Amino acid sequence: MTEHQDRMAALFDSVADTYDAVGVDLFQPVAGGLVRALEPQQGERALDVGCGRGAVLIRLAEAVTSTGAVTGIDLSERMVGSTAADAAKAGLSWVDVIVGDAMAPAVPQSSFDLVASSLVLFFLPDPLEALRAWREVLVDGGRVGVSTFGPYDEQWREHVDATLAAFRPPETKDARTAGAQAPFASDEGMEQLLADAGFRDVRTVTSSISPRFDDAAHWQRWSMSVGQRQFWDAIPEHRRREVEELSFAAVERCRKDDGRLGFDQEIRYTLGRR
Repeated sequence: MTEHQDRMAALFDSVADTYDAVGVDLFQPVAGGLVRALEPQQGERALDVGCGRGAVLIRLAEAVTSTGAVTGIDLSERMVGSTAADAAKAGLSWVDVIVGDAMAPAVPQSSFDLVASSLVLFFLPDPLEALRAWREVLVDGGRVGVSTFGPYDEQWREHVDATLAAFRPPETKDARTAGAQAPFASDEGMEQLLADAGFRDVRTVTSSISPRFDDAAHWQRWSMSVGQRQFWDAIPEHRRREVEELSFAAVERCRKDDGRLGFDQEIRYTLGRR
């Protein structure tokens, strides 16, 4: 694996046990929106690229039923092991979860009816080449759907994300920061990216989510349970308390009028067809 892949695998290995499991509603509603947009049918064969802990994978499996088949790939061995165990426990015998590279899925070409990838594309070193590789595993007329971050709470961006950015080491990659850059900065940019990869009938669907936290400490627990953990792991121990105090104060400044703490986030679903 490349250095970037090693770093990403280690990061998501480290959060596999707590990922999407600290009482914050983000990945599940995003996954639900993507699966609804793709409209999987009974008997279809689906590939979930960067399946993580299975938010999309399980929904796909339930939709295609045992007459279909679902394959999930992820770079993290611990994510794969935990998700495979969850699928087996749920009796989803038509689900296969394997360790794999999102840039070059090791699956047969022209073997899937749909490809889904949720909040993954902006982590990849070459999103266009990844999409081209995903196109090759689809049958003619097969569908692709990816979720990325759209606009979000300006107050959260100005206070929390700006505070974190001041301390973030250059080698770390924040999903929303990367997601605010071209081509991820607009519907048109994402649609052009899929078109450049060879997809047709490209379109965008959007939805909104509103993650909420009990307090700043809860936000930090959530932050440590997702990809943002790389930020905390990179902070030198002698600066940890300083960064925590500043970031906690920034989070508290974003408390809503109703007392709730969190942000409002638009989610973009970009869809296409081979």
